[in-house]
Parts: sequence; structure tokens; C-alpha cells
Amino acid sequence: MWWQRTLTLRPRSRGFHLVTEEILGQLPELRQARVGLLHLWLQHTSASLTVNENADPAVRRDFERFFNRLVPQDEPGYEHDYEGPDDLPAHFKGSLLGVALQLPVSNGQLALGTWQGIYLGEHRDHGGARRVVATLQGEAG
Repeated sequence: MWWQRTLTLRPRSRGFHLVTEEILGQLPELRQARVGLLHLWLQHTSASLTVNENADPAVRRDFERFFNRLVPQDEPGYEHDYEGPDDLPAHFKGSLLGVALQLPVSNGQLALGTWQGIYLGEHRDHGGARRVVATLQGEAG
């Protein structure tokens, strides 16, 4: 079976946000897959998707601090600043982390590890709602 849908994630402040449940809440068809792969594609260049720690919120805050040091916002010499000083640094962070995930599906659920969750990295001060194309391929069970 193949199935595809565009999901909308609610607007969030700048930072890293656990969005696993928000994504799963929009994918009831996932429960039909005995085995498969879920591909998530974020349709934006100033945000990112990644998988990491889902229990301690300090990890997400530390991610934000780390990436802000790695890609400082007020670095002189950036040419692409049409949408403000957070514009180009957001694109850098999006490229570093990526906009796609491929996740295993087993018995109608994501086969994530015990402490794994899906993060949305919101790299803009006011990024707005974010669209994710979800493509499920697998075998119904």
C-alpha cells in the first residue's frame, strides 16, 4: 500500500519542539500498516526535522543553545537578510539538520526507540505553521 498526505504543524516559537504526537494524530492510516516506512518531508527551508531525546525538555533547550552558537544570528557579512536577521541563519540550520526523516513502521506504530521522538527545529523567530508531506509505504496487516 502507498498513502500520502500533507500535514500542518501548528506555529511554534523559535526552538526545538517535540512533534511526534501532533504528527501521529494526523496519520490514522498508520495503524493499518503491519510493516512499512513513513517518510516525512518538511516543505520549508528555515526549519528542520530530526529525531532525538523525547523525555527531558532540557535536551531541546540545549539543542537551541548549541545551534545558536554554531550559527550565530548577528554574524556580519550575510547577504541574504531580506526577511530579517534570523533569515539566513535559519536556512543554514535547516540544511545542517535536514528536512526529511525515514522512520520504520511496525504493527501500526512508529518503531522508535524508548527515548526517541520527532523534533521540529523552528529556526525563525516567527516561522508560522509548517507543512509536512507524509508518505507511507508498506504492507497492510
